[in-house]
Amino acid sequence: MASATGIPEIHPSSIAAEEEPLLGRSGDVQQGQSEPIYHNFLTGTAVVGQAGIWVLTAVVWTAIFSHDLIFFSAHPLLNSAAILLQVQAILVLQPTSTRQQKTLGTYIHSALLTLSLGAFIAAFTIIEINKGDHQRLTSPHSVLGLITYIIIILQASVGVAQFWAPKLVFGSVENGKKIYKYHRISGYLLLVLEFATVSAATQTTFNLDVLHIRLWVVLVTAVITILGVGARIKKNKLGLNSA
Repeated sequence: MASATGIPEIHPSSIAAEEEPLLGRSGDVQQGQSEPIYHNFLTGTAVVGQAGIWVLTAVVWTAIFSHDLIFFSAHPLLNSAAILLQVQAILVLQPTSTRQQKTLGTYIHSALLTLSLGAFIAAFTIIEINKGDHQRLTSPHSVLGLITYIIIILQASVGVAQFWAPKLVFGSVENGKKIYKYHRISGYLLLVLEFATVSAATQTTFNLDVLHIRLWVVLVTAVITILGVGARIKKNKLGLNSA
């Protein structure tokens, strides 16, 4: 619409829309009152995160099944499946807002992470058996892998204590809730560490000689996943100003 001077008017809402971040503002996505929780897997930028993690998983599994399976093959298969489950666990809980949604979301979050933890433990057991008497911690991937496994166990232990036994571990439910923001922050950082470990795996002898998974593929899919997940982070849940 033009003004009296003949100069087209620019509506404030148009300016605001142009200034919006490409992936939306942090924490914009919120589960509706009557919206089923399974929608949380795809709402907002979840589709971006899903695209990244599913492509990465597909790349790993395709590379493994394109060769004769050996005992060690289960290690990357289980680890990639575990990270896939971890991303789902994050996505389902992020947009919850009401008490009922948060409770149901936490149950699903816990179930998915229990499966993820089981896969991680199985993957660690396989690499330990596969190593046998050979020297360990000889590559960046092995060092990062051990650090990651340790943090995963710690992260899972704190999560279980917070939700299932806050009085026993922290003295009260309220004390347990005070740890939530640190649990969330460490969870996001752990996801980044896991992708760093996968990236380092592309430089191992097994990948260079057999699988041939490209580092750039892992980095691109990891960044896409992190962007999709990160754009839905609610700052207030991290104890930060949501403005």
